[in-house]
Parts: sequence; C-alpha cells; structure tokens
Amino acid sequence: MHKLHIDNSFTNALPKDPIKENFTRPVTDAAYSLATPVPFKKASLIHISKLAKELGFSEEEINGEEFLQLFTGQHLYPKTESYAMAYAGHQFGNWAGQLGDGRAINLFEIVHKEQRWAFQLKGAGPTPYSRRGDGLAVLRSSIREHLCSEAMHHLGIPTTRSLSLALSGEEVLRDMMYDGNTAYEKGAVVCRVAPSFIRFGNFELAAAQGENNLLKKLTDYTISTFFTDIKSSGKEAYLEFFKQVTDRTLEMIMHWQRVGFVHGVMNTDNMSILGLTIDYGPYGWLEPYDHGWTPNTTDRQHKRYRYGAQPEIGLWNLLQLANALFPLIEDSTALQEILDNYKTNYQVQYLETMMNKLGIYHTHKDDRDLMQNLEESLHLHETDMTIFYRELCKINSKTDIIEAFKIISIAFYNFPKLVEQHKKTWMEWLESYRIRLQFDLEQSPLDRYAFAKARTQKMNNINPRYVLRNYISQLVIDEADKGNYELLHDVYKMLQHPYTEQPEFEKWYALRPDWARSKVGCSMLSCSS
Repeated sequence: MHKLHIDNSFTNALPKDPIKENFTRPVTDAAYSLATPVPFKKASLIHISKLAKELGFSEEEINGEEFLQLFTGQHLYPKTESYAMAYAGHQFGNWAGQLGDGRAINLFEIVHKEQRWAFQLKGAGPTPYSRRGDGLAVLRSSIREHLCSEAMHHLGIPTTRSLSLALSGEEVLRDMMYDGNTAYEKGAVVCRVAPSFIRFGNFELAAAQGENNLLKKLTDYTISTFFTDIKSSGKEAYLEFFKQVTDRTLEMIMHWQRVGFVHGVMNTDNMSILGLTIDYGPYGWLEPYDHGWTPNTTDRQHKRYRYGAQPEIGLWNLLQLANALFPLIEDSTALQEILDNYKTNYQVQYLETMMNKLGIYHTHKDDRDLMQNLEESLHLHETDMTIFYRELCKINSKTDIIEAFKIISIAFYNFPKLVEQHKKTWMEWLESYRIRLQFDLEQSPLDRYAFAKARTQKMNNINPRYVLRNYISQLVIDEADKGNYELLHDVYKMLQHPYTEQPEFEKWYALRPDWARSKVGCSMLSCSS
C-alpha cells in the first residue's frame, strides 16, 4: 500500500488517558483512551465505496490483503495508536454523563489533497466507554449506516462518509426490538471517515467534570484545525466558534427537512461539532408526509425526535453546547443572542427552502400562506413526500386543474379512499399554486418555455427522485443475510445520482409497498445494532 500522509492532530494536541488497559471505567481529564480493535481473522470486505479512490487508494490496493486487514482492524498502520474518544451527552433530553466511543475505534488521521480525514472502525470491539456493551455491530445496522452515509453525501447533505463494509466473520447476540427475543446475527464492521468525529458531547464532558483546562485545549484545537478562518482570540474567538457551529447545525438540519430525512436519535452525543450528519441508527425518510413521525421505537411515546421537531431540537442541543462553552466565555447575553439568531435564520432558510422546492423565484406576500396551506393539505391524506415534490415540477401556470390533480395523485397512498373534501382542498391549493406560478412568470425576463425549463431543472436539483427508503434497505439486508450482495451494489449505484432519472432503477421511484407498512426494519427501528 502507498504511504499514507499520517497527521494525528487530535491525539497530538489533547491529553491521553494514562491507563493503557482496555476495560470499562470512568475517565477524567483526558480526551481519549487507547483501544485496540478485535483482530477478526475471518473478516471479509463485501463493499467498498468510491470514497476509497477519492482518498487516493488504487484499484490494486483496494483489492489487496493489506487494505482488508487495515480496515477490518486486523492490524494497525505503522507508528499509530488506535483510540476511543471521551464524551458525554444528553439523551432524550436527560443528562447521561460519560458516554464515549463505545462501538467506535479511531485508527488515524491523514491529510490528502490538503483535506484532513479521520478513519474510524465501527463494530470493531469494546473500548473503555462500552459500558455494558460488547463494542460490536451487526450486518443490518452496518448496511444501513454504510449506504446512508454515502446516500446523504450524494444528496448534497453534510455527513460523515463510509469507506468500506465488511463481515467480521463472527456472530453477535442482539435483541433487535428490545422485547426479550435475543438471536445471533452476522457481525460487521464499517470504516467511517470524516474530517473529525468530535461531538457536542466532547465539550459537555469536559465542562461537566469541571476540567476547564481540557475544555480550553479541546476548543482551541477544534478552532485552529477546523475553523481556520477565525483569527481572533479569547472570548471573541469562542463566540465566533459557537456562532459558526450554530450556523452549520442549522444548515444541516434544513437539508434534512428538505429531503424528508429523520435522524431519529438527536442526542447531543450524536451532534457533530462540524455540522455533519453522524451516527446513522434508527433513521428514516418520510413516506407519508407527517410532522409527527419518528423512525425510532424508543421515541414512539414522546416523539421528541419527530420530523417536525428537528429544527427545535437542534436549538435545544446548541443550548447545551452553549452551557458547556460558558466557562470559556462567561457572557450569557452574547451566547443567547447567537441562539436567538438561529430562530431568525431558521425562518429565513425555511422560506428559501420551500421556495426552491416549489420552484418559486420571486417573493410574494402570500407565500407563507401558500406554504402553510400546503403543509396542512399534505397531512390530510397519506401523501408520499419524495414523489409529491418530484412530480410538482410538471405543473405550470397553464396546466388544467384536473390534470394538475392527476399529476400529484400518484403520490397518494390508498388513493381510492381519498375523501371528496380532501380532493376539493387539494384542487383549491393547486389553483392558488397555479396563480402563484403565473406571477413568477410575469416577473421573469424569460419566455414561458424557457422559464418552464429552468424551473423544472431547479426543482429537480433540490427534490430528489431516489432516497434510501427503509424498505429498500431491508431488502438489501435480507439479500445480504443470504450472502447475496448484488442488490447492495445496485442500490449503492442508484444512490450516487439521486436527482437524476435512472430508467434501470425506476422500480424504486414508487410508493412504499403495503407489505412494508408495519414490517420490522421497514417503518420504525430500534437503536439495537
């Protein structure tokens, strides 16, 4: 294998847990602890993403034994130490104390083409932060993380990436639905890649333990390495840092809302300090449009992490980060001002996102009413979010209302049960939408045909045609359990071009099938992996 440009900035800059043995324990005044992956001697790679070549690995290296051994934890890269990060977090709104990388082991960082990348194995064995867990992962959750990381990247959403997916060659005991029915499943290891895996919880742990020196070191390191445009120092630098984290977090969540992605477990330990989507557990995409939907069985009762609450939860999590950074800033008014700006910026970005999704260029005094009426209409009868917005580009100011309704009707689940009053409401909204499009056309210097073409392109660049629906993931998992990875490769290929019509994958541009409505893994999921 070619020589990697190793540059372990995190471990070089921050204090290490002095205890070298790998056993579960409280850790204080340290950013990380040493942890060595389990050497899975029977491990086998079953899928490698195109990220491998983007990071400079050749075809020969990707197919070689060294690549397999390195990214399944069988051996470490020369002169590197593998480790687990220390962090804490609020889980479902409650302080959980020390958490840390319980199923993730960090291998090393490289710099490639002036970009920093950290490599991390998920499911490679226990760490000092595994608590009661075994540090392992199963194939079903690993497939979901591997595919979704890459799907989100190609959707243009800030995310951690996935380099490879491997079978560990061992079986793992899991209670998939937390109902007492344990069973052995195929073990797996995912190699995750990101500029950094630092979370809100890293700062929370240092602050909660009163380790202000560690908190300062961690914050200074994060700023100097990943927020290099911040040139000030002291309080001003920390406030600017918090502001940028706030902006990045909102940007990420607005992308989630745009495509109908629901994270499912927005605990503060699952919030990236870089504004990346991280920790793909019980996630899902809206199929029937529903602000109250959560994919997480653990969240079924209170629905804290439902789709409609994600922007609000992002703000709540940022408040916890503000509390953690307070010892460095000691200015609650300045921190609150940044949090208040999040609320203002959300309103601006929501309007902009919806205008783009609806193919609207020029603002109009009735826009918010149009959008509010649309959201209410989408809740009247089960309506597929992805298909609805994708089909909407086919409607213009000259489209007959009956034809317009026919266009969007393919997004309705159980169409024969659509009641007449709901149809009437939809027809009224379509008429107001048509009038709104006519206003836009009149403001444009383009003729009607050029305007329609530009608008269609604009909408198709923001409203995806293909997303990783849970039932698609489950079909991939079912096949992989049998040792067949053809569907895995096909779905991965489709997800690389989510905004483009792909005739060979047209069967995936469809309503979720009835059989998947309540099937385990196809609607709601647990955190078990």
